[in-house]
Amino acid sequence: MATARKMTRRPYGAGSLYARGGVWYAHWRADGGRQVKRRVGPMRVEGSRDGLTRSQAEKELRRLIAETKPARTTTGDALTMAELGRRYLANLERQSRKKATTTAVESILRVWLEPFFAERDLRRITAQDVQDLMTMMEKGERPGPKAKGDRRYGRPVGAKSVRNYIGYLSALLGFAERKGWLPVNVARHIELPGKSENAEIRFLEPLEVRALADAAVDGPYREIDRAMYLTAAMTGLRQGELVALRWRDVDWTAGRIRVRQNYVLGEFGTPKSRRSTRSVPMADEVAGELDRLSRAAGESSGDALVFADPHTAGPLDKAAILRRFRRALKAAQLEQSHRFHDLRHTFGTAMAGTGVPMRTLQEWMGHRDIETTQRYADYSPSAHESAFVEAAFGSGGSSRPLASQTT
Repeated sequence: MATARKMTRRPYGAGSLYARGGVWYAHWRADGGRQVKRRVGPMRVEGSRDGLTRSQAEKELRRLIAETKPARTTTGDALTMAELGRRYLANLERQSRKKATTTAVESILRVWLEPFFAERDLRRITAQDVQDLMTMMEKGERPGPKAKGDRRYGRPVGAKSVRNYIGYLSALLGFAERKGWLPVNVARHIELPGKSENAEIRFLEPLEVRALADAAVDGPYREIDRAMYLTAAMTGLRQGELVALRWRDVDWTAGRIRVRQNYVLGEFGTPKSRRSTRSVPMADEVAGELDRLSRAAGESSGDALVFADPHTAGPLDKAAILRRFRRALKAAQLEQSHRFHDLRHTFGTAMAGTGVPMRTLQEWMGHRDIETTQRYADYSPSAHESAFVEAAFGSGGSSRPLASQTT
């Protein structure tokens, strides 16, 4: 049975205090009639010293009302998405956020948010407007004029991308709400598309990795590509981490590779997350490949790049890496659908298959959350699970009596 709601009436503007489920809640109208609801705190149960009495809850309500900042709105020009985007990006730059973040925000503003909201005053948008934008994405429609020859039109946006795009919109509106430019972030509680089941992990078998390395495209990049394919598969480093790897990061004595930098969107930076700065064991085969590469380059320490472009000594071009990778796949007669990132999955599945604990694998791969690492758990062996099944159903029978009668 639902708990009855007890309400204390006050003069208009003084708010309402009510109890539900053993908790005090408050409701009042702020500036411009904006409704505000807050959880005040737990009720005090008779005979207990914990929780709030009615008078204490009322006092807390008055404090909350007094501390609620009015939504500052500007007069004159409307706050458009373009203007909000400009302010938000400036704030990201002040916080020294990664270029990948600012580039993603710029892209979403340009492709989706600015064309959809146009010159609309964002102080007047509703949750239904956000829902309409989501529907447009899911149908494959695009706001604004259709560009001639743009094949993206008519292609539905996947659930994961919709979640990401609306997440960025919520971040923008939340920023405006905190600054007092908007009364409320209407995107905060939008029901997003459900998370799809994890797609099947694609990886290469050890023999396929070596076949890929042997099939590296002939020419000035051959030895670099060969060593990079083997290093990627046997360390799990991301492509940007491989491109940014320097000889000082190769610890020959300890037999480890230390990940300290990433190369994204033409810039060197820190790795993807705090956990991405890490140390990974270096197998003998990888050490041998890197040793041959260092001898050829005349480098084995210092700031020089391990996988440097042979013509410029600078970072490799990622698009060219992918083109040569696809040619190597074809030459090795491997599936063309493989991505370079599958070499990272190769490391994850191979390590899980040898029984490496998930927490250790998380550290080696630089995953921020253990949930990301858990997708490799299905590849972990168990020395006992099959024995349990054998004990129950083996030819020798089981000591457990079968239920032959109904009770």
